[in-house]
Amino acid sequence: MNAISPLDRCAARVASRWLGLAAAVAILAGCSSVRLDDQAPVADRQPTTVPVAPAPAPAGDGGVAGAATGSAIDPRNVAPVQASAADQGQPPAQVARVIYFDFDSYTVKPEFMATLQAHARYLNADRKRRVVLEGHTDERGGREYNLALGQKRADAVRRALALLGVQDEQMESVSYGKEKPAVQGSGEEVWSRNRRVEIVYR
Repeated sequence: MNAISPLDRCAARVASRWLGLAAAVAILAGCSSVRLDDQAPVADRQPTTVPVAPAPAPAGDGGVAGAATGSAIDPRNVAPVQASAADQGQPPAQVARVIYFDFDSYTVKPEFMATLQAHARYLNADRKRRVVLEGHTDERGGREYNLALGQKRADAVRRALALLGVQDEQMESVSYGKEKPAVQGSGEEVWSRNRRVEIVYR
C-alpha cells in the first residue's frame, strides 16, 4: 500500500494555493486591460415643459377660481418650499420628544427606537438643526449619582441617534439628575415619568 507522506501533503497544499493565487492574478490582469472611452458623447438637451390639464372648477364658483390656464410649466422654475421662522427649530410633528428609562438603567428600550428614528430623519434632513438631549432621574439616590446617571442616559440617546446617521456636532447631551422632575411626588408612577431624556430642539 502506497502511503502519502506528510511532506508530500504539505507540498500539494502549497502548490494548490499558488495555483489559486495565479488564477486570481490572471483574472484581475484581464479585467485591467479594458480601455475606458475618454471621448464619451455629451448631449445638449433643451428644457422640456409639462402640459397642465385644466383643473375642475370648485362647485359654486362658476369656473373662475382655481381653474388652470392650460399653460405649460417648466419644472426647473418650481420654487422650493420655504419653512416659516416659526417652523424652524421645531421637532417633527406628532413625534414624542421624551424617552423613558427603567430604574437605575441607561439602556434605550426597543419601544423608543421608532421615536429616535423619526428624530434622526428630521435631523439628517437638515444638518443645521441642533438638539439638546437632557438626561433626568427620579428623586432616589444621591445628587452626584443621579447627575452621572442622567448623563449616561443622555449619552445613550446620543449614541443611538449617531448610529442612525445624526452628526455629532448636531447634538449636545446634558444631565439635570433629579433637579428638574417632570412630575412632583413619590411612588413608582411618578418616578417612572421622571426617569427620562427630553429631546429639545434649538
